[in-house]
Amino acid sequence: MITAQEIQAVKQRFGIIGHSPLLNHAIQVAMQASPTDMTVLITGESGSGKESFSKIIHSLSLRKHGKFIAINCGAIPEGTIDSELFGHEKGSFTGAHEARKGYFEVTDGGSIFLDEIGEMPLGTQARLLRVLENGEFIKVGSSKVQKTNVRVITATNVNLIKAVEKGKFREDLYYRLNTVPIFVPPLRDRGEDIVLLFRKFTGDFSEKYHVKPITLDAAAQEVLLRYPFPGNIRQLKNIAEQVSLLEEQREVDALTMSRYLPEASTRLPLAFKGGNSESPDFSERDILYKVLFDMKKDMNELKKLILESYQSGGINSSLIQKHQGLFEDLEASIMPKEMSESANQFTMPLLLESKNSEVPQEEDYEDEVIEDIVHEEDDNSLSLERKEKEMILKALRKHNNKRKYAANDLGISERTLYRKIKQYDIE
Repeated sequence: MITAQEIQAVKQRFGIIGHSPLLNHAIQVAMQASPTDMTVLITGESGSGKESFSKIIHSLSLRKHGKFIAINCGAIPEGTIDSELFGHEKGSFTGAHEARKGYFEVTDGGSIFLDEIGEMPLGTQARLLRVLENGEFIKVGSSKVQKTNVRVITATNVNLIKAVEKGKFREDLYYRLNTVPIFVPPLRDRGEDIVLLFRKFTGDFSEKYHVKPITLDAAAQEVLLRYPFPGNIRQLKNIAEQVSLLEEQREVDALTMSRYLPEASTRLPLAFKGGNSESPDFSERDILYKVLFDMKKDMNELKKLILESYQSGGINSSLIQKHQGLFEDLEASIMPKEMSESANQFTMPLLLESKNSEVPQEEDYEDEVIEDIVHEEDDNSLSLERKEKEMILKALRKHNNKRKYAANDLGISERTLYRKIKQYDIE
């Protein structure tokens, strides 16, 4: 039985701050799993501190004197991940000028931590499954089977069950990885730990910048405790650094603290609620893009409706049936009955009203209206791509072209960022 004193000793050794029961339970499970060679799957939101648990497991295991390597699967391009993990032979692909050992060969007798395992390509998942089942792997470009004795610890911030249902993750691999599940709680579920962590971070930054430490009054602490922190510990640390560096008054009140936190009303609902969540495995940024694309689709549909009604002489029931997707959000009691009954009486206002309207019609003006609608639709289809490219460029400039930090800032994996850079031909 692991005691509270033993858990506290592990916290001190690995610099873990907090007394949350959820956090203590996660540490206890990690300590229990450490002496074994069982595969561990660590789940939790991005920025919640999953990598610290992989270090706990390795350091308390019988392999603690062996090698430990942490790999971010989302940061390795799909075309090279097999070579990185399993190695390759000389000449096996363009640029392979010499043979190379992979991480599974290098860490023989030790532990390997595969972060963002949900980003691993399906082909690589099959290779990993063979390592877990038989301890065997084959280098890229080779036919020789090699043996390795490696303990695999994995982590993900996505719902792998949902990924399995969508065909993005192998079901057999999921159950093989999930031998010992550890859920790292999000910061918003850790209560008073938020204030303790903020105090620790501001203390560190006061030493770094040679300024007086920041203190929070009771109201400011309440503001921190109420905020949901979608970026978890990483976001809290960034806020602590901003406050330590920018605030002249070292005692911070609620109003001052609120200025450093994004408005709750401007945030979308959190997409990920933990390892057992039923919510989809996509980020808030993905939700925003989906909303924008849906809006663009509705706008284009509306433009087509206006254009067709102009060309046909007004809106009638057949046009409404053809574009009924635009009216799905109306109450069922209104749309089917009243809209259909009044459809033939309803006409478009102003110049798009009807070809038989009293408003003067000119052929060249008609062409101009149609051309404007078509051009506006084309512009709309490119606007989101332009915005996305601008955001990527801004993030890269902010982090001096360091893709890892730019990807974290954008809320995407480094591999996704690499693909976007190639897509938009960004230098």
